[in-house]
Amino acid sequence: MRGYFAVGAEGLSKRMNLGTLMRSAHAFGANFFFTVDADKKLRGAPPSDTSKSPGHLPVFNWDSVDTMDLPRGCQLVGIELTDDSIDLPSFGHPLQAAYVLGPERGSLSPHMIERCDHLVKIPTKFCINVAMAGAIVMYDRHRALGRYADRSLTAGGPKMERPEHVSGGPVMRSGRKVPGT
Repeated sequence: MRGYFAVGAEGLSKRMNLGTLMRSAHAFGANFFFTVDADKKLRGAPPSDTSKSPGHLPVFNWDSVDTMDLPRGCQLVGIELTDDSIDLPSFGHPLQAAYVLGPERGSLSPHMIERCDHLVKIPTKFCINVAMAGAIVMYDRHRALGRYADRSLTAGGPKMERPEHVSGGPVMRSGRKVPGT
């Protein structure tokens, strides 16, 4: 899959949700994980993170929205149920993205929403668990940007195999010749 992504949450207070979200981020291949304004007790990986993800991906703990330091070009995607949010199945995922979820029993702060480049909602009847919402968003990103055969229009698996990767020719800069060509 091209690009990179990160997952994080603002204002988390429950260790189980943090650990489950971190484990899912690790499983889906996130490049880093972050928290913003999380409860101070949540600075380490909780027991629910059975994959011990901090040993495999960097974890950043920012104290506020203002101290967030995302890589240049990284688009912040807020996951929030608002009237203006894009339905997740219709959303085009940025190649460089950081997905941020809100706290348990709450929403993203107005300051965080203001900072987001995109707002996305999972089309459910009501709010779902923060760790589950994160996993759904990561699955959707993987499905949208991964190299998979087209989904079958009927029940069952795809009729065609996954397409082979085709590399393009070398990109020439300043008229440089590649030896052997």
